Amino acid sequence: MFIPPQHLKKQVHPASNDDGSKIRLKASHLLVDHEIASEAFGEEHNIYVIYYPDRRSLLIAPVSDEIFKKLHKAAQQMVKDRNLKGDKSVALHEILIDNQIDQSDRDLEYEWQPALGILNVKL
Repeated sequence: MFIPPQHLKKQVHPASNDDGSKIRLKASHLLVDHEIASEAFGEEHNIYVIYYPDRRSLLIAPVSDEIFKKLHKAAQQMVKDRNLKGDKSVALHEILIDNQIDQSDRDLEYEWQPALGILNVKL
């Protein structure tokens, strides 16, 4: 069977470029660049996460921040190592489904607040 080259080009999708934002949503996981992860999470393997639908804002803090948990009634999530560079990933399936958030792979806007120790991600 012959497939015209111009038709084939339309069907082929280029590999995703990981050089975009330092925080991305991919396959319902939050991917965090090693630079941001080391500042925001340190050596912690668990974090507190809460999503505020009215602001479309996901707030993240290390599990050592007990005040964050009490103020925001946050849930605990596990942080997984993604590669040897130190990039991290966090599963967001439940938050995305419960709040009917677009699950498509994309770069995300974020704000790192070092004085508060909070990573604010816009979903």
